[in-house]
Amino acid sequence: MEELNNSKNLNEVINDSFDCIYLAGGHATMYDFPDDENINKIISQQYENRKMVAAICHGVGGLLNVRLNNGEYLIKGKSMTGFDWFEETIARRKREVPFNLEAAIKERGADLKKAFIPMTSNVVVDGNLITGQNPFSSKEMAKVVIEQLEKI
Repeated sequence: MEELNNSKNLNEVINDSFDCIYLAGGHATMYDFPDDENINKIISQQYENRKMVAAICHGVGGLLNVRLNNGEYLIKGKSMTGFDWFEETIARRKREVPFNLEAAIKERGADLKKAFIPMTSNVVVDGNLITGQNPFSSKEMAKVVIEQLEKI
C-alpha cells in the first residue's frame, strides 16, 4: 500500500523499461488515455522494444493514438479486441462515452475480434500486444499475461 500511496507521475517513468504495460479499463479511461502524450510515448517505446503491452475493456482506448517510429498507428493491422458498441448498448452507456471505441479501433486499421456472445470473455494475443474485450475477460486476461511474462 505504501507504494500505491507514493506512485510516480508518468513524467518520472517515461524512459523506464517494464516487462509489461497494462492499461486497465473503465469508462473514464476513454477520456484520460487516448490523448495523453506520456502514455502514448511510454506505450510506443515499450512496444518497439519488444516488451508486452496489454489493455482491457475501455483501456484499449489508450492504444488508439499510439504511433510507432515509422508514423503508423501501433494497432494498424493487428488482431485485437475491446469493448464493442453492442456491449456499450447493453451497458446503457452509449451517451456517456466520448466516442465509439469499436469504430475507432477499426478506423485505425486493426482487425477487431469480438466474442461470439456479448459480455463473455475474449482475449486476443498478437505478438507482444494482448487485449481483452470486457470485464468478463479479466480472469483470462490475467492468465494470458502471466503466461506471456513467464516466457521472457
